[in-house]
Amino acid sequence: MMSLPAVGPRSRELNFVLEALRTATSVLRAVAPSTSTLEKSDRTPVTAADLGVQAVLTGLLLRAFPEDVLVAEESAETLRRPEATRLRTEVVAASRLVLPEADSDRVLAWLDRGRGEPAQRFWTLDPVDGTKGLLRGGQYATALGLIDDGDIVAAGLACPRYPEGAAATGGSFAVAVRGAGGWTAPSLDGPWTKLAVSAEADPHRCRLLRSVESGRKTDERLAGVRRALGTAAPEIRMDSQVKYLALAAGIGDLVVRLPRKGGALRENIWDHACGVLLVEEAGGRCTDVLGRPLDFRTARQMERNLGVVASNSWLHEAALEALRNTGAAEQAVGTVDDGS
Repeated sequence: MMSLPAVGPRSRELNFVLEALRTATSVLRAVAPSTSTLEKSDRTPVTAADLGVQAVLTGLLLRAFPEDVLVAEESAETLRRPEATRLRTEVVAASRLVLPEADSDRVLAWLDRGRGEPAQRFWTLDPVDGTKGLLRGGQYATALGLIDDGDIVAAGLACPRYPEGAAATGGSFAVAVRGAGGWTAPSLDGPWTKLAVSAEADPHRCRLLRSVESGRKTDERLAGVRRALGTAAPEIRMDSQVKYLALAAGIGDLVVRLPRKGGALRENIWDHACGVLLVEEAGGRCTDVLGRPLDFRTARQMERNLGVVASNSWLHEAALEALRNTGAAEQAVGTVDDGS
């Protein structure tokens, strides 16, 4: 175990990530247990925790890096609806825990700032990755990362319920800096443990990390991939980018995100970028299901990619071959959005 090492030119950004994770955790601790919920236009839930964390972290970002673009999941759209009065009140109250100047107008403006488009340099934020997990008592995370010239260069996750049973002690945290490594700790004050993927090279013992909720077709296709790999190892089910942390820590060996609705829906940057850096800095490999590099520079969605495959590196080619042999990538029509 160790302290975080010096990371040279990224030290300022890493310090901001640590501050943001500490702040997000304090907001979540205050808001998440009794949070109000509404349904967004895409029929997914949004809570005061999602919106409160994003508003506060946007306010902090404006102080630290006022010129930087933010590409985040949430917007003020939901809070402007007539039925959102209670939710808006909760979000403003949550924001005032950190930023006393917060009022309704400022909160709406902070949330709208998250609708930015990828630029040369930008931050990506998922304030509550795995909202369904939060509501059900499962895993969720706050994910914040910096992308520079299309490359994810710094990232952090706050995971309040990971590992299992850790909620009472505050969960765990993970950070990574491109070229300097990735680390995890039970507290932002450390002690930090360097992340390292597993050394498993036998596909028959591959441990697949996957979402808790999924549709029948997704279940069938992933079962086919497991048969093609020949693995009898039990699946590990958890919500959010916590799966990437488990992969980076050697708890599992493979994450497969099949193309959504046959590729008609592309992956959101904020659902993957932070986890990808954790895995890669721990020695793993990440591509799309066709083996192509992941592209974080084109748009808010990863338009040049189909799905995601993340592995401990040793099993990556076997996973891609299994996807080819079963047609799970090419024949993904009807694949549902099974939740991150």
